[in-house]
Amino acid sequence: MLLSRGLAALTFIVLSAFTLQAEYLYKDDVVKNPAFTEQINAIGAELKAKTGVSLYLVMVRDLDDNQTIADFEKQLALELQEPAVIMTFIELEQKVDILARPVSLYEHFDKQQVLSPNATFIGAVVSAVMFARSYDEAKELIANRGGTILPILAERAKGDDIVSKYSVAMFNGYADVAEQIAEHHEVSLSSSAGSGSKNFIDILRVIFYGIILYAIIVYIRGRYFRKKDENV
Repeated sequence: MLLSRGLAALTFIVLSAFTLQAEYLYKDDVVKNPAFTEQINAIGAELKAKTGVSLYLVMVRDLDDNQTIADFEKQLALELQEPAVIMTFIELEQKVDILARPVSLYEHFDKQQVLSPNATFIGAVVSAVMFARSYDEAKELIANRGGTILPILAERAKGDDIVSKYSVAMFNGYADVAEQIAEHHEVSLSSSAGSGSKNFIDILRVIFYGIILYAIIVYIRGRYFRKKDENV
């Protein structure tokens, strides 16, 4: 009898711990990878323990008809206990958003930076050169950089690499937000990506955008000299 009660208690504790640990990857209809789930939940559990803030990741294929990502997040927020931050990825729409409740949590991380389409200064300059229609717009594009999700989502991939790209992008963004919240609370996370990993990724991005910038310069010079030869 005592053995049965002890076994039942142990089972309850294990199941409770698993439920608690698995809650930070709140919905996942996209990646479905146990290793990815474990990484996200480890960061989320440590962040919650050290700061009291729950950071949830939600990844779904699509939304209901006429439903916006903002409406979807607000509906999710009703299911979750504050303070909470919800990071949402909609695969078919290729949209990412971050909702914080209460709104004061936006002061704990830089949403604009995390969701910037430009990862580095060089990438921001390239975007300004290619897309800015005015000096003020170029200035804003250059200032808005440091993105940890959209630059990865924008990279080309085929087959199984597409899902891998999603997991890298969302893990990168999730870890970024978690580290910023932790830094705001003056604590560190042992389970997160760490500055060393981020620096390595930044170096790769600098090389990548450097190649793009070089290609643009070569293209502009080629057009300039071609016109010059035509006018001679």
